[in-house]
Amino acid sequence: MGIHSSLKTKSGALNQHRNVLTRDERVAKLTAADRFADGKNSPLGLPKVLSIKVAAGKKPKKDPAAAAAGADTKDAKKK
Repeated sequence: MGIHSSLKTKSGALNQHRNVLTRDERVAKLTAADRFADGKNSPLGLPKVLSIKVAAGKKPKKDPAAAAAGADTKDAKKK
């Protein structure tokens, strides 16, 4: 008997962007921004922390001249 298709998870499902951060993650972000001091502030009632999703950049396009030069070197290696 197999798993129902609605219960299957994707391979990168655990690495997806989350809108809600854990308390530890919020404290780490606030500490990095110098808005939280360990002995000074309480970990209860923390201010909201913006969670920004980082998008992967696009790969730069290759120059046609550079691509042609690369093809010439490949042909030279084959001979």
